[in-house]
Amino acid sequence: MRNYFTFILLLFITLLKVQAQDSIVLGFNEYLGYVKKFHPIAKQAELTLGMGQANLMKARGGFDPKIEVDYNRKDFKGTKYYDRLNATFKIPTWYGIELKGNFEQNDGDFLNPAESVPTDGLYSAGVSMSLGQGLWINERMATLKQAKYFREQSKADRDLLVNQILYDASLAYFDWLQAYNEATIYQNFLENAGIRFDGTKKRALSGDIAAIDTVEAKIAFQNRALSLEQAKVKLMKRSLELSNFLWMNDEIPVEVQANVIPDTNIDGDIDTTLEILGKPLDSFTLENHPKLKSLGYKIDGLRVEKNLKANKLLPKIDLEYNFLTETPELINSFETQEYKGGISFRFPLFLRKERGDLKLAKFKLKDAKFDFDNAQVALQNKIVAIYRELESFETQNILIDEIVSNYSTLLTAEERKFSFGESSLFLINSRESKLIDAELKQIAVQNKFYYTKAKLFNSLAVNPENL
Repeated sequence: MRNYFTFILLLFITLLKVQAQDSIVLGFNEYLGYVKKFHPIAKQAELTLGMGQANLMKARGGFDPKIEVDYNRKDFKGTKYYDRLNATFKIPTWYGIELKGNFEQNDGDFLNPAESVPTDGLYSAGVSMSLGQGLWINERMATLKQAKYFREQSKADRDLLVNQILYDASLAYFDWLQAYNEATIYQNFLENAGIRFDGTKKRALSGDIAAIDTVEAKIAFQNRALSLEQAKVKLMKRSLELSNFLWMNDEIPVEVQANVIPDTNIDGDIDTTLEILGKPLDSFTLENHPKLKSLGYKIDGLRVEKNLKANKLLPKIDLEYNFLTETPELINSFETQEYKGGISFRFPLFLRKERGDLKLAKFKLKDAKFDFDNAQVALQNKIVAIYRELESFETQNILIDEIVSNYSTLLTAEERKFSFGESSLFLINSRESKLIDAELKQIAVQNKFYYTKAKLFNSLAVNPENL
């Protein structure tokens, strides 16, 4: 019975060890999903969109109705100097027109005669408007238009920020995958070198080969072990670099554990995850590119500013007219002969400030247009070059796969000849070194191919919707 429980305990411990050593695959799609959802930069991109909405709300506040109440009273040594109440309700509208309703009630021994009103107060309703400067565009209108453009620009900027962080995260994943594949190659060849070393020692002990051959086999084994250790260090560094992009909820950074490995078969996932699948060269267009849209909205905002500065060259003519009545509840009490109105005129003689502001606004607009034209051409050429590069890498992958296959065939043949005593460890190690170099080059070409796909994703500024 005691032996039975001992067996069960050892079996349980063995199962725990096997379970602890099981690897967890972190897929490319799953990884980028975490980045987009939890990374601080991705959240910061959403703040940009929120700022655009808040700025638009602030601009719309310029057209909010307003209530203004002024009350002043002065009593001194038993004398009521004045008692003034002035309440106004204003409704700003488009094109520099403002509707206004007013109630005024004044009393006192030392009032200005112009302030004398009926005992129950005086009501007025009227309109004020700008006939010159401020009629077709004013600060309120310009601010609201620019805020709308800024909101749309912030959406494009949000897409650019999200795209950039996903691009950087993709490169980190590809580097991690390359380091993992390199470590796997060295691990496999280390095992082969160990088996060959053990076989060489047995053959040397039996007298089939010279004892000195074991030294060469041991050197090959040690070289493979050294390369594996260096690959493990590189893999550790790449894992930490990948961890920079992994965050969980509540802004908690996550470190990739040793048992987490990349998905080694992501050829079909990259295009789907980055949403660049089925986009040939002749199908892409720059019309909806987020960078160009952002620059376009910036130009629209600067154009509004230029129009506002040009409007400042007009004379400022403000006109106001208000109907007066003591009985506002009676519509027919508003008569044209009972009114309060006025007109004001202001115009600088040289307009140096206004003309200077207009020139600066024109320069800013031209500068933004130059940026737009340059960005359009640069994006066009960059995307075309990436498509050409992808076509080249498809050919390179085919060639390097054939090279690896041929080197593998040579090594297999050399090992067979060695088993018949027709070859040497030197030739086997030489063939194996060539195969290792070819497989490492295969991984490097594959990584560059993945990099180029990520560059296409970045150039198109895609913001994946399915992550």
